[in-house]
Amino acid sequence: MRTAMKKMTCRALVVSLLALSFQTASAGMIGADQAAAGTASVDRGMVLTVLGRADTAARLQAQGIDPDVARARVAAMTDQEVQSLAGDMQAAPAGAGLDSGGWLALILVAGLVWYFAFRR
Repeated sequence: MRTAMKKMTCRALVVSLLALSFQTASAGMIGADQAAAGTASVDRGMVLTVLGRADTAARLQAQGIDPDVARARVAAMTDQEVQSLAGDMQAAPAGAGLDSGGWLALILVAGLVWYFAFRR
């Protein structure tokens, strides 16, 4: 049973290495203004996406703010203001993604589940 699991794992790793190694990449030089414009539009899109969610709109309305007015204000903000707001939103506990500690904990839990589920 153990050798069958090892063979299956090795085959899966070989297939994944072969499948994932054929990606192509292209590189080129871009100017600083293009790089800044790219991040600003991504940040603005993220802020507008959060404002478009139903729970966010409900909270804004509960505080007496019209969601359409909030979206118009975000559209009128400068790139630096939007970047600062997006940074604050990502740093907030409820809106933050997984940091390196979160990924490490996730991998550790997945490893423990795999170990206890397949150790027989």
